[in-house]
Amino acid sequence: MVEEEPRVRVTIPVSALERAGIDPQDALQVKVKDDGLVLGNANRDRPERFWNLLIWPLIVAGAAGLASYVYWWVRGIGPVGLTGSESVASLTIVAGVVTGALLFIGFFIRTRNDPDNRFSRQVYWRNFPVITIAFVMMLAFALVGAFWVFELLFPRVVFDRVTALLLVVLFTYFADAFMIGAALTINARTLSTILVVVIITGCVISMAANGQRRWWQHNLSFLGTESARNAWQFNLTLMFSALLMVALIDYLFVSLSRFYPRDWRTSTLRVLLTLTAIDVGAVGLFPNNATFHGLHDAVAGGLITLMVLLVVGVRWLLPNVTKDFLWLSYGIGIGLLVLNFGFRWFNYPSLTAFEIQAFALAFGWVLMLFSRIQNLIDEGTAPIPVHAEQLPKIK
Repeated sequence: MVEEEPRVRVTIPVSALERAGIDPQDALQVKVKDDGLVLGNANRDRPERFWNLLIWPLIVAGAAGLASYVYWWVRGIGPVGLTGSESVASLTIVAGVVTGALLFIGFFIRTRNDPDNRFSRQVYWRNFPVITIAFVMMLAFALVGAFWVFELLFPRVVFDRVTALLLVVLFTYFADAFMIGAALTINARTLSTILVVVIITGCVISMAANGQRRWWQHNLSFLGTESARNAWQFNLTLMFSALLMVALIDYLFVSLSRFYPRDWRTSTLRVLLTLTAIDVGAVGLFPNNATFHGLHDAVAGGLITLMVLLVVGVRWLLPNVTKDFLWLSYGIGIGLLVLNFGFRWFNYPSLTAFEIQAFALAFGWVLMLFSRIQNLIDEGTAPIPVHAEQLPKIK
């Protein structure tokens, strides 16, 4: 008879299972992940996940594909191009964005009203429109970018209507599955990722659109002035990013209040971060042109002041702050000071380089602060002790 593998009995407090949303009577399983053990429900939502991530997106994508086929048939279009005004790309982008947005809204509302959901319930309803727009924007960017690459790889390629229908179904399915998955698992880390994507994408598009105007010979703020091409893209990116930051700050501090009671320290940190987000939006609202030059300089100076207060005050305002994070914060603060005085006293680096480097350092530090707060939420106030007991071998 084969000897069974040695086993260990682990005793876990019921309160710990309740915090994880696990019923003590449920069948549990353990997974090895990142040099640790993850305990979870062995049968949690398996049929529901099958419907959510496979069946519903497939039904909606199939309907979008049939609608596309009918459109091409009525318009007498055939064969169908991969890209163009009435192509696979154009109909997929429209169908993917519309159906993806509707599915995201529907599944988010459903999970938001689910008392067992630990993620969506931490998001205030007032932030829901901003979060929805952010995910829709990211989906639209992804679809447009994907078909732009396909156009470069397969120029002027065409398909029969049935093949074109299948392509629309395929791409729409992935778009819808992504939006449903996002609605079901939204948390601070996904919001941080969306924030990074929105800022980087918006800035890169603005830089590319103004490449021929040599924006770097002026300054970064030139991208939002009347002299820039499509300045609204850059300014809208800053304003929308500010709304995303406010939503993320709300989510983080609502979650943090479950473990750390609200006091003057956490309240002050929340206020400073919220004011920083509002100031970022104000930089986009008041571009650096003749009309708003004074206001633009004022809000930009206010942003620097807020960053200094945050970097210096994080020692007292952030619960359980670590020495590593403190030293990193002070290092970034010194770097910002060096850039500032180097530019003002020696005109080195250039204004454009100074703005880009200072923004990268400041924005990176804010993201690290958000990550540190999320780690505090994940860890809770203290580790929960468990008891492990070696079981006798069964032969």
